[in-house]
Amino acid sequence: MRAFARRVTLALLILGSLTFTGGCKEEGTVRVANLKFTGVHAVKVSQLRSVLATVRSSRLPWGTKHYFQRQQFDADLKRVVAFYHDRGYPDAKVASFDVKLNDKQDAVDVTLNIDEGKPILVEQIEYAGFDVIPARHFAGLKARIPLKVNAPLDRALAQATRESALDEVRDHGYPFASVRVSERPGSNDHARILTIAATPGTLARYGQVEISGNHSVSDHVIERQLLFRPNQRYSLSQVQESQRRLYDLGTFQFANIIPDVPEGEQPDVVPIKVTVTEAKPHKVTFGAGYGSEEKVRATVDWQALNWYGGARTLEVQTRYSKISSGVRTNFRQPYLFSPHYDLLASGQWWHDAEPAYTLNTEGGRVTFERALARPGSTLRRNGSLAVSMTITEEYESYSVSPEALTTPNFRNTLIALGLDPRTGQASGLLSSVSFDLHRSTADSALNAQHGYTVNFHFEPATSALGGDFNFLETTAEGRYYHPFGKIALVAARVRGGSIRPQGDIDLNVPFFKRYFLGGADSLRGWGRFEVSPLQSGLAIGGLSEFESSLELRAPLFGSVTGVVFADAGNVWLDPWAINVGDLRYDVGPGIRYMTPIGPLRVDLGYQLNPEFGLIVNGNPQTRRFRVHFSIGQAF
Repeated sequence: MRAFARRVTLALLILGSLTFTGGCKEEGTVRVANLKFTGVHAVKVSQLRSVLATVRSSRLPWGTKHYFQRQQFDADLKRVVAFYHDRGYPDAKVASFDVKLNDKQDAVDVTLNIDEGKPILVEQIEYAGFDVIPARHFAGLKARIPLKVNAPLDRALAQATRESALDEVRDHGYPFASVRVSERPGSNDHARILTIAATPGTLARYGQVEISGNHSVSDHVIERQLLFRPNQRYSLSQVQESQRRLYDLGTFQFANIIPDVPEGEQPDVVPIKVTVTEAKPHKVTFGAGYGSEEKVRATVDWQALNWYGGARTLEVQTRYSKISSGVRTNFRQPYLFSPHYDLLASGQWWHDAEPAYTLNTEGGRVTFERALARPGSTLRRNGSLAVSMTITEEYESYSVSPEALTTPNFRNTLIALGLDPRTGQASGLLSSVSFDLHRSTADSALNAQHGYTVNFHFEPATSALGGDFNFLETTAEGRYYHPFGKIALVAARVRGGSIRPQGDIDLNVPFFKRYFLGGADSLRGWGRFEVSPLQSGLAIGGLSEFESSLELRAPLFGSVTGVVFADAGNVWLDPWAINVGDLRYDVGPGIRYMTPIGPLRVDLGYQLNPEFGLIVNGNPQTRRFRVHFSIGQAF
């Protein structure tokens, strides 16, 4: 006990010297070099750090510096106790703390020694007033509430549980429902029995809809995005989904849908108020960047919102990079036939300069898209499900790389690939009708942290539509993201595909449709398009492919995340010739730096089993590693 008192007294003396002694450093000039915790088991250290005002300085020379403040630190000791109390640990305390000043007296290491104590556990959860909910939905509610039996009585989770229960009742026609969470002592001093009691209130129907804030967008356009009509039973999920649909139009900066009822009243017919704020009718976006494959990249996008009414969108995209450049026009017509259908049409002139070929595309596509998940259904709550059909009419002019023309003994290969052996060129009209199925629960398209996505693509191209090519392409891809708290994230991807020609391969599968792997978003131990069947050392692509990737992403400090990855995949010459025993493998580390436009990415991939005989730019490739720099996650 005396030793503990001496340590506390010494720490207080150091704190006093930091604040008042002129011979040391004045408050606000002593950096916090490190902030550590001991005894932390029940919560995440990152969560504990996030509630404190005392912050560790960046270890980078150009990073943000944070300085020790005595008053802030004293308040932080109380914040730690309050933090634990809210998470069900009423006996938690800061048992002691150590403050160590360095020899230069310009930086300090702070250590908080935490005694978490014994938690208050949820012994039992009782429900009352939920008989208005169908049994199946009630069972689903009990399964998904955040607060669980035998877990600590976390006040934040208790509040989230109350909100989940309230949403469920309101979703079944009770807009004025209330839910209260109460507790009483359990079988011992550290056990509690919770009661979640619902007061449903009046069973209500939708009344008249009042719309305000719109000027150029008609009431009709807004009304057709609403998934409810007067006299239908009220449903909170329908209201929320309708609000999301208004935002998805891109025409509104703000959209809000609420019951328009005076406080304290509970009518059985509920008027609805829709308030919107329109976005500017025209928008221009400029972008620029650099990547190891694209080199300098520049984009300009022009958008016209509510184009000629009807919430239509017209967009003109221009892009330039080493790999792709051109102009593309996109048109979107929402609410085609019903709220679930959208029409998308695009026309383009586009130039692609890949390592294996160059391609010029002129033409257009028309896509009909339908959302399958019913508003308010479990699928909609947990993600999206959509199918689409795309009609493609594009004239393609393409040629192989100059190396192929100058490589001896490659003439017969050019003929076999359906190319002019003198110029290495070919052209034709691609006419196809493709079908896609997309299912996603991922929380972000650019930097997903949890959930999954699944995509299926089925594309028959046929001369019956007036085209010059006849083939059937089938691909499938799945991605999965699983976080381990804030410690790490595991991301996985699997993709496979095949192209089956209808008859002669030479005439029916254009060279640019063949599969190639390797690059910043594929097998990262190789360069772009370097994994493929070879002929005279050159990549000629194949008609079957398989690739997979596994990443472990862990935060390092600030906005920097470290990555360890492994990739596997290959391309085979014939249709449906996938052989998982014949794969190329690479591993490596990576770094991600988060920015407002997505993570800046650097990956170093190392080949575990090199592909011997590959020739790039006229030289045999013996280097077993590649460095890739880009923006955005690899998947």
